[in-house]
Amino acid sequence: MQRWGDLRKRALTAALLGPAALACMWMGAEWWAGLMAICVAGMAWEWVRLCGGSTRALPGMLVPGVVLLAGLLAVLGMSMWGLLVLAAGAYGAQWVARHPRGPVPPLWLGFGVVYIGLAGIALIELRADDRVGRDNVIFLFLVVWASDISAYLAGRAFGGPRLVPAISPNKTWSGALGGLGGAMLVGLLAAMVFTSDISFTRVLLVAALLGLAAQAGDLLESWIKRRFGVKDSSGLIPGHGGLLDRLDGVLAAAPVGALIGVLLGAGVHLWR
Repeated sequence: MQRWGDLRKRALTAALLGPAALACMWMGAEWWAGLMAICVAGMAWEWVRLCGGSTRALPGMLVPGVVLLAGLLAVLGMSMWGLLVLAAGAYGAQWVARHPRGPVPPLWLGFGVVYIGLAGIALIELRADDRVGRDNVIFLFLVVWASDISAYLAGRAFGGPRLVPAISPNKTWSGALGGLGGAMLVGLLAAMVFTSDISFTRVLLVAALLGLAAQAGDLLESWIKRRFGVKDSSGLIPGHGGLLDRLDGVLAAAPVGALIGVLLGAGVHLWR
């Protein structure tokens, strides 16, 4: 039973936070943008803290400032300007961290601006469309959540060979395959609920891409925490660590989903 010891706390936290997130997705782009502002601000604080800095002084304060400004531009329909702000902000944060050089690693600080800000813009863009935005964001989160939960359950139940032991010794191939299968299954069920006419192959392909991106994001976050020598990005969420720990898959999957949306065009479901 020890390997399931944290399941109760994780389930309780998910039961509280999941409905709140779904409610903001459902109520409209404004509610969703507000939630994104809270999330990116929290993740920016965690990132600066990981880098050994403070958001109350330069260069740390640049990270939340830049990602929030980029998100505001995305809300106003100027996402391209938001991306330019992220690029300039990442360079600016690195430059300030180097002059004079302090304890905050410049490259990591700049990377955090892009890492968090790009996902924020992607999530705002996905929800912005009045016709399909809500469905697309819910679909994305359901797939990422299914990938995370299925990987956790399959890995704990079956164990087996480690996936990338040098980065994350607890992740297994059984967990990775279980996560991918869960993402595809839930993606298919969600698409069938939202639309009646679907291509099973296309839905499974999109869900698989998002699921793989989510797992890559999880591994990236594990590598980053190993680089900084921490177990969790913070203790904000009981049973899950911090926002970066909980949203690592979303940070990677959201830009992939937004890119699919751009390629398909406005007003189109991601799986159509």
